[in-house]
Amino acid sequence: MKTPGLIDLHLHLDGSLSVKSVKELAAMQNIKIPEKEEELFKLLRVNPDCKDLTEYLEKFAFPGKLLQTKEAIALSVYNLQEELKEQGLIHAEIRFAPQLHTLEGLSQREVIEAAIEGLNRSDFSAELILCCMRGNDNHEQNLETVKLAKDYIGKGVCCIDIAGAEALFPTENFGDLFALAKELEIPYTIHAGEADGPKSVYKALEYGTKRLGHGVRSLEDPALIEKIVAEGITLELCPTSNLHTCMFPCIEEYPLRKLMDAGVRVTINTDNMTVSGVTLESEFEKLIAAFNLTDDEIKDIARNSVRACFASEETKKVLLEKIEKAE
Repeated sequence: MKTPGLIDLHLHLDGSLSVKSVKELAAMQNIKIPEKEEELFKLLRVNPDCKDLTEYLEKFAFPGKLLQTKEAIALSVYNLQEELKEQGLIHAEIRFAPQLHTLEGLSQREVIEAAIEGLNRSDFSAELILCCMRGNDNHEQNLETVKLAKDYIGKGVCCIDIAGAEALFPTENFGDLFALAKELEIPYTIHAGEADGPKSVYKALEYGTKRLGHGVRSLEDPALIEKIVAEGITLELCPTSNLHTCMFPCIEEYPLRKLMDAGVRVTINTDNMTVSGVTLESEFEKLIAAFNLTDDEIKDIARNSVRACFASEETKKVLLEKIEKAE
């Protein structure tokens, strides 16, 4: 089965390096990696018995080591786009945190420009999201990410985000970043309502976001769901990732149908293709089997992705046309 109009709005670069890409990146940098693929997967893919988001995030350490040069960053972005094209996607927003790629001397600006260079090598329709990171001692780096985003909006970069350990570093700690983004007219999405509950979502909405990364814990507060519906907020759902972080015990318990029935605008995304061992097609297959999604519902989800993406109106028109023409 092929799901038409596949669009991934929540896709982390470092969590989605394919084995092929990892081998290529390691070879070009003389970085030793396990010869056996099963050993390599232990470094890249989360264990089935993962306990929480904090443990899940540990799987980003190894791929991060491979993404510390301009050439590696550009190649990883290019490879990912080609893989998405091969999988049948029509658009994606690829996110990464520039500050995490400065460990060997690159500046954040050099990291962003390398990613844009890789982006431009492919004819696949994609843009970049620059992530700030939750933490206690990286405030200046986060401010730099926001300020740099202003220089590259419309030139490969489409918005900013904040990622990381939400429960350890609450959303309320980062209001100044989004105040600055609003002042600079930089669009943004916010990871919220994943490891932390409704208060994180309320704070994200207070900052003015129109998109929530995950946002599934909004269901714990009926008034919050009403607010999300009333304000037309879009949720970037990542089902398997949420199972891996123990938010839900199985796909049948995933709240997709509850959210849809409540009138919430939902999109389906992978989060981290390699860490979670998924593709967008496989995510849809699981959800179709679990919730008997109709063709019309699948197209509605695709339309939500187009309406919520940060692409130009011209690009959105082209994407919508592809969805409507798809059989």
